[in-house]
Amino acid sequence: MRRGVLLARGLAAVVSLLVLAGSGYGWFAYRTLGDSLTHVAGLPAGDAAASDPAENILLVGDDHRPADASPAVLAELSTGEDGGSTNTDTMMVLHIPAGGGQPTVISLPRDSWVDIPGMGKAKLNSAFAQGAADGGGDSGGMQLLIKTVQQLTGLQIDHFVRISLLGFYQVAQVLGPVQVCLNEAVDDPYSGTDLPAGVSTLDAKQALSFVRQRHGLPRGDLDREVRQQYFLAAELRKVTSSGVLLNPGKLHALLQAAGSAVQTDPDLDLLSYTSQFASLGAGDVRFTTIPVLGTPTITDGDGNPVSVVEVDTTALPAFIAGIVGEPSAYSSASAATPSSVRMSVVNGRGTTGLAAAQAKALGALGFTAAVDPTAVSTTLTTVTYPAGMEAAAKAVAAAVPGAAVAEDDSVQQVTLTLGTDGVVVPSTTSSSAPAPSSAAATSSAPTSYNSTSCIN
Repeated sequence: MRRGVLLARGLAAVVSLLVLAGSGYGWFAYRTLGDSLTHVAGLPAGDAAASDPAENILLVGDDHRPADASPAVLAELSTGEDGGSTNTDTMMVLHIPAGGGQPTVISLPRDSWVDIPGMGKAKLNSAFAQGAADGGGDSGGMQLLIKTVQQLTGLQIDHFVRISLLGFYQVAQVLGPVQVCLNEAVDDPYSGTDLPAGVSTLDAKQALSFVRQRHGLPRGDLDREVRQQYFLAAELRKVTSSGVLLNPGKLHALLQAAGSAVQTDPDLDLLSYTSQFASLGAGDVRFTTIPVLGTPTITDGDGNPVSVVEVDTTALPAFIAGIVGEPSAYSSASAATPSSVRMSVVNGRGTTGLAAAQAKALGALGFTAAVDPTAVSTTLTTVTYPAGMEAAAKAVAAAVPGAAVAEDDSVQQVTLTLGTDGVVVPSTTSSSAPAPSSAAATSSAPTSYNSTSCIN
């Protein structure tokens, strides 16, 4: 539970080096870090190279720690001598646009109920452990986790960074206190968080409690994802300040701590990202979480009740497309005339008769729209289309302002799926367009945290 803040601190240390890499001392600092990293062949063999020049780096934090960690150190971490686990309880994808632009960190909730290739349905945080079992080791674990993330998101993972628990605690000690701001006071005996509303300055142990907390938060584990993002932004601000980066002694200690904590793939070269990060500030990074439908309790394959995060797989392609940008074929297409477009309308909101009403509204605009009775639930109103139907999709998107658009070869024709965000054809009466769901709005809207941001 404590690894969230440690991951944030360690990733901040690694990412901050990109800011320095262009200078002489920064280059030396980077080489010092590079010499101390552990390289693991964790990228799946046989994956085709990504045609998109953008980069996607999987950031992973787990609870493993060295077997020789002393009882005193483990006590300081408030953990035991059980060796931890290899469940990956913090997973984020850092998306870096080609040629610069605003990076986005996409959180993947650890309890997401997903398909793990060759293993069936399970929580996302178990993929690494399953791949590492039976001699697979760190390499097998990372390969299976990456395959799972790629299958879930559709993103090609180019590199990865894996962070350990103990090393991050050492990073936390180097960086020192950090400021946070809460919307309301909290007193949570489960995590030990006891903080007033407003700004507080936390030491390392308080920070661990702060990021551990899920009891008492409006959305439980999902709000804990927000805390991880918030902490990463706060630490980026701190580690890129002159007080840390221009202090050779402190930076050397930071490099040693980060190096002891980090595994990467052999081809990850941080210097190659210098141009993207040269002018980056903490407020320039966007944070978001994949869209989800809730946290139901289900029955697993062994008949046991399991609390999971239900991923909104219907919305996911359009959500990812909104981050990585439109395909060139869509951008260059001219919208077709409505009369030439045959399309389907799916009710993903649950409002009786909504799909029929929307099909009728689209028909009035010239489209040939039929109701697809497929039963789905989704947070996001989307226009999806198979490759080759970009012009038709562009026409439908123009008729439904606010709908997200994505290529999705699982559909046979252009498909409008109505979500709980309330987006509809403008001619529709307000009675069939309920207000957007607050849960949907907060689950996927990108956020840039700054020094004045307060959270739950």
